[in-house]
Amino acid sequence: MATIRKAVRTDAEQLAKVMENAEESGYMLFNPGERTLSPAAFADFIEAINSKEKSRLFVACRNGQVVGYLIAQNDTPQRIAHRAYIVIGVHKDCRGRGIGKVLFLHLEKWVKKAGLHRLDLTVISENKAAVALYKKAGFVIEGTKRDSLLVGNQFVDEYYMAKLL
Repeated sequence: MATIRKAVRTDAEQLAKVMENAEESGYMLFNPGERTLSPAAFADFIEAINSKEKSRLFVACRNGQVVGYLIAQNDTPQRIAHRAYIVIGVHKDCRGRGIGKVLFLHLEKWVKKAGLHRLDLTVISENKAAVALYKKAGFVIEGTKRDSLLVGNQFVDEYYMAKLL
């Protein structure tokens, strides 16, 4: 099983590799190799997310290695300060082993302390495993964003999913 903790600057290199690996699935916003942050910039990104009261970057670790992550990003305008946008990724070698579930359980505990009311995410509609995970975590499909992403040479739909707390 994985342990979940708040990411720190020294996770930058491992986290970047896990993100790139997740992007190879074809289901993430970025294409593999498209994200071009240096290790120092990645460390700054971790710090920037975690410095906000209602934002957090968590990592899942097994045997001292980062194998997954979950970002909860909150924006500051008062009208949307009650919600966070979620991004999650798990290394391909560790998918299907409950890491996503444990990340969401950890998120739920933190969200209560942070005082958030709504969690939002988008997911490619064809990513059946992710949709199933999100539904198990209590998210519901609120709508479809048609032809939202261009993956290869094909437009794909995204689901808007949310969970009210």
